[in-house]
Amino acid sequence: MSHPTLIASFRRAALLAAPLTASIALAVVLFPTAAALAQDAQPATPPTGDSTTETKAIDPKTVVAKINGQDITRQDVIDSAESLPPQLKANIDQLFPQLTDRLIGLRLLADQGRSEKLQDDPEVKAIMARLEDEAIRQVLITRLLKEKVTDEAIKARYEQNLKDHPPQDEVKASHILVKTEAEASKIIAQLKKGGDFAKIAKEKSIDKGSAVNGGELGFFTQDAMVKEFGDAAFAMKPGEISQKPVQSQFGWHVIKVEDRRKQTPPALDAERDQIRQLLSEEAVQQQVADLRAKAKVEVFNPDGTPKAQ
Repeated sequence: MSHPTLIASFRRAALLAAPLTASIALAVVLFPTAAALAQDAQPATPPTGDSTTETKAIDPKTVVAKINGQDITRQDVIDSAESLPPQLKANIDQLFPQLTDRLIGLRLLADQGRSEKLQDDPEVKAIMARLEDEAIRQVLITRLLKEKVTDEAIKARYEQNLKDHPPQDEVKASHILVKTEAEASKIIAQLKKGGDFAKIAKEKSIDKGSAVNGGELGFFTQDAMVKEFGDAAFAMKPGEISQKPVQSQFGWHVIKVEDRRKQTPPALDAERDQIRQLLSEEAVQQQVADLRAKAKVEVFNPDGTPKAQ
């Protein structure tokens, strides 16, 4: 799909839509959607291995357009695509003509606004103040996290988590669940005579989820099961079958314990991103709390009246 076709399609969409504000109309004309850009983007041709045919790196300072003598560089176009999804940014060379046209349109509109002295307009100044606040917050938070969320801090939190939550014992067990104690007792007697646990589970267990696997429940910790079941299973040794039925809120269980093990704690690398996110949230929350404690903050009702103390 060519760029003129993109613009035409967005204009048609604009005519069919509800009335748009000026800013939304601008977005419709100048900002192709990610889906539309994706149609234009073609996968980059892989290198052939012949160094003479591989694409030569282009200097980011290369001028790719001029507007009334003012340069637009390759880097300007790349920067204008910063908000694109990663899969599109990976094909930025295929999108370059469309992105260049878009940036030309944006620059022309901004230049026209400056010629009308809109940089001095109160509305523009209010918007710029909000943007400045956002930029200041982003830089402040970035520097805060660089200081607080270090590799050392992540490792320390990981080790503390291991101390606070040491690996637990797990058992691997199977069960046969039936409605009455008498039926469970008959199954135990049948098993003592050499009955096949998995076969009986498939035939008689009312827990259909595990029955299809011969009653197998996999490995679990004691507190992962209802108390009666967990207590009974963890009191048994591998290879044992419960000598009497175990009652729970679900019915009567016949339990077979197959194995025991100690949990393997997750590796630091597996937990790193999650810990980083948690430390980041904690650092920002603590910073806000500290600042709020030192500031005089007054909060009123939505209608501006004082809040009841």
